[in-house]
Amino acid sequence: MMTLKLKQLLLSLTLLFTTTLAQTTPATAPAPSGPTNITAILEKAGQYNIFIKLLRSTQVENQINTQLNNSNQGLTLFAPPDNAFSNLKAGILNSLSDEQKVELVQFHTLPSYVPLSSFQTVSNPIRTQAGNSNNGQFPLNVTTSGSNVNITTGVVNTTVANTIYTDGQLAVYQVDQVLLPLDFFTTPAPAPAPTPAKKKKTHAFAPTTTADTTADSSNAVRIITKFSTGVSFGVVLVMVAAIGL
Repeated sequence: MMTLKLKQLLLSLTLLFTTTLAQTTPATAPAPSGPTNITAILEKAGQYNIFIKLLRSTQVENQINTQLNNSNQGLTLFAPPDNAFSNLKAGILNSLSDEQKVELVQFHTLPSYVPLSSFQTVSNPIRTQAGNSNNGQFPLNVTTSGSNVNITTGVVNTTVANTIYTDGQLAVYQVDQVLLPLDFFTTPAPAPAPTPAKKKKTHAFAPTTTADTTADSSNAVRIITKFSTGVSFGVVLVMVAAIGL
């Protein structure tokens, strides 16, 4: 029969082996249950409350979740933490229209899944969900230096601080600053001034001058005077002949 000491020794060895195995085996993050939900991912990460509010109030949250669950292209999201919003100029968020708030959130979203290593080969400017970056309104340019990923918008220069979440379809990266689009700070070109009305050209053939008109009037008077004199003399002769009779 096994002695008590031997049993205790075997039990100790078993406990030691189990503890060592548990320490050397890395823990695997649990897979999200159900459809991908961007705000649930940010809520779990913490410190993204303001960005979550923007996602919900603009309804971009629904757009992102729909794309993730109905498309194979995936998405990439740059998420600024709460302190990045706190560092903005006072009142800047409240000054944005509803349309601009939608564009702001969409400017933080790329319409495809981009792993961190792939930023070394992307073509600038990168297209975002806010619109075409080639027209100068929403330029987003990325450069890399070793493992660092730098982002510039024409207004803001920042870096990717860390990876919040990635699953091969969705990548969420923390950025140190809010990505402000250049379009928000560009004054639109003034409308062209109306073309002045063209003046009518003076024709080369001018109407008859005053001198000519006066001369014509004088000739007409002389003709009428002669005619009147002739008529009067004829009337006198007729009267004289009647008296003589």
